[in-house]
Amino acid sequence: MAKYTLKRFGLMLLTLFIITTVTFFLVRMLPGTPLANEEKLPAEIRDQILTQYGLKDPLYIQYFKFMGNLVQGDLGMSLSQSGRSVNELLSDRIGPSAIIGFQGILIGIVVGLLLGIAAALKRGTWVDSLASATAVFGVSIPNFVLAGLLSYWIGVKFALLPPALWGGYEFTILPSLALSVYVIAQVSRYIRTEMVEVLDQDYIRTAKAKGLAWRKIVTNHALRNAMIPAVTVLGPLTVNILTGSLVVENIFGIPGVGNLFVESIMVNDYTTVLGTTIFYSVLFLGVTFIVDVLYGIIDPRIRISGVKE
Repeated sequence: MAKYTLKRFGLMLLTLFIITTVTFFLVRMLPGTPLANEEKLPAEIRDQILTQYGLKDPLYIQYFKFMGNLVQGDLGMSLSQSGRSVNELLSDRIGPSAIIGFQGILIGIVVGLLLGIAAALKRGTWVDSLASATAVFGVSIPNFVLAGLLSYWIGVKFALLPPALWGGYEFTILPSLALSVYVIAQVSRYIRTEMVEVLDQDYIRTAKAKGLAWRKIVTNHALRNAMIPAVTVLGPLTVNILTGSLVVENIFGIPGVGNLFVESIMVNDYTTVLGTTIFYSVLFLGVTFIVDVLYGIIDPRIRISGVKE
């Protein structure tokens, strides 16, 4: 397991290097330049600004300078917000994104688990039908559509919660709900499917025959084994939360990383686009790595890719 973990960590770093390299050259292909009203700037001023940010250097020189700074944890200076580094911008925006993202995942996992377990234990009943309908609803409707509906009906029409902007805790509820629905659908579907299969296994029948309490059978045996495939989808689900937040944050006017990413693309802020891409990539790769490790911890019998301890 230790060798496998080290190998996965090395592959994670290699993937991050490739993503960073490809993104660096792709953002340079965006139409336009980072300079606002470039056509109105005198040539001397334009050259001075480009020189200040190193944009007049050959592309390969810019690349090596950026990678050298990145190794030291420096993402560079923002091209659109004068005097501010990308590190500062990210640190200012992480809080709101983390709050709605964490709440979205937490709500999704808890509600999805409860729905999935209830549907498996009550299969063929209205509870099972409700869980299936919820899964279809959550997968079919994009979170940005749901975000707009929640903002209008709950925020504007009935004025139960703030429809947008950022303030106290009540401002986080609607965007978190919009992000959680897809997670609820996926978790409930996986848990229901696996629980039904596990409950029909011979060892469950043996536990029943021995007189073991049904609650212990469900929690200690059925749910533990049903959680294995559910854990493997937490990585993609987390990524879906992150990418979904790009649009949801803009709909609700949340000053998060997703909002910063969209803003930086609109103004061709190369360094900020790179910084936010690296930020999302690190989160994605880190979550995937953790999920792989958890997969082996939940069921110690599993030996991934034939690697043995």
